[in-house]
Amino acid sequence: MSLVLGLRRIASRQTVWTCRRMNSTAAETREIDVLGTKYTPDAWTNATPSILDKAGRNLLHHESHPLSILKTLIFNEFPNFAHYDTLGPVVTTQQNFDSLGFAEDHPGRARTDTYYLNASHLLRTHTSAHQLQLLAAAHTNDNSVLVHAKNAQAAPNNERFLVAADVFRRDEIDASHYPVFHQMEGVCTLSHADVQKLAPSTPDDIVDIGPENPVQPGHTAEDVHKVAADMKRTMNRMVTRILTQATAAQRDAGSEATEFPVRWIPAYFPFTSPSWEMEVLFRGEWLEICGCGVMQQSILQNAHANDRIGWAFGFGLERLAMLLFSIPDIRLFWSTDPRFSNQFAPAQISSFRPFSKHPPCPKD
Repeated sequence: MSLVLGLRRIASRQTVWTCRRMNSTAAETREIDVLGTKYTPDAWTNATPSILDKAGRNLLHHESHPLSILKTLIFNEFPNFAHYDTLGPVVTTQQNFDSLGFAEDHPGRARTDTYYLNASHLLRTHTSAHQLQLLAAAHTNDNSVLVHAKNAQAAPNNERFLVAADVFRRDEIDASHYPVFHQMEGVCTLSHADVQKLAPSTPDDIVDIGPENPVQPGHTAEDVHKVAADMKRTMNRMVTRILTQATAAQRDAGSEATEFPVRWIPAYFPFTSPSWEMEVLFRGEWLEICGCGVMQQSILQNAHANDRIGWAFGFGLERLAMLLFSIPDIRLFWSTDPRFSNQFAPAQISSFRPFSKHPPCPKD
């Protein structure tokens, strides 16, 4: 979709490359160790030590880090959802692609886009990789997954959940791009009885639903209209509250905006239909917040929840945090300079103050 920068990495959480001998005559085979689990490389392997090392940084778990502050603000806006932020970064190709309906020739599968440990395991490219796993966990009583839930009592069957995590995509590095970033995923599933209780949709909610942004076979237009409207109302409320907090923290004299115009752009995602991108007018510019839509029913069917219908959203935390905290360069989130980390406090949105690229020089 905190970091005491200057933190010494704990050795047990570092990602390292190790070697082992298959036998006394076999060639030496390098194993990849990610957070204590070993993977055997093959022709697909392209994850480098510098990228793997980021898997142990856990920026979302340091409460004074801007990304952790934003994560907590969003979690607080969804008190009736289970919250996950400790799911490991290694997933299977089935979880990351197949379970979400990615075509075999989808460019996201390419080694030029994705960091592979081997042909069957990779560093997740999105938090959606955990959708099916989490939806099915309650049905299968998979405690290896359920143990990660926070606020689990609010949604004991994972019918509603948020996932915050680091994600990895091969990319150039500059002020707005980095190969490791963080996403927030939200999923809400509803029974037929739940849908009947939802408020009616408005013409604006359904204006972009049609042949190019279709209702799925097996869904009724009435249900989809209500579910899409519920999703949009929920997203509007969450974004407005967070941006209002940012405006309150950084407002100029006489500027007290508490309403933010929103527009919904029809979009395509393999795992939702109909789908949209949400944009919000913030400080005079349209900000792309997230992608969202009505979940593909095949995902719910594979999770043994075919009697439910759902909506989902996902977005990158860095993009929003850069705006909220006035951080000009995405690389700063990984800084270990205390002049960065000491500027922020838990549960507070504050503006970043630039500092010299040179190290501090204390004087007597």
